[in-house]
Amino acid sequence: MQLGQVIGNVWATRKEEGLEGLKLLIVQPLNAHNEPIRNHMVAADRIGAGIGDKVLVTSGGSSRYILKERTIPIDAVVVGIVDSTEIERGGTFE
Repeated sequence: MQLGQVIGNVWATRKEEGLEGLKLLIVQPLNAHNEPIRNHMVAADRIGAGIGDKVLVTSGGSSRYILKERTIPIDAVVVGIVDSTEIERGGTFE
């Protein structure tokens, strides 16, 4: 899984049948210090994340299995909206 921040939406009036009903978000991957890393990605969302939300994204082949009844043509999906994080830095937590 990867931490990220939602920075935008994607609207597609014509798309593959398996994508119907999924919201598509532009997500900027973040490191543990909330600094941008790598290029942004498009991730499918079924849980209601929005612009500005920190999210957990899973990517790769396992993303295709978010629906129990069938696989869908995606390679990244939002699996959680992050409330907070805590990391240790030099013996203290931030």
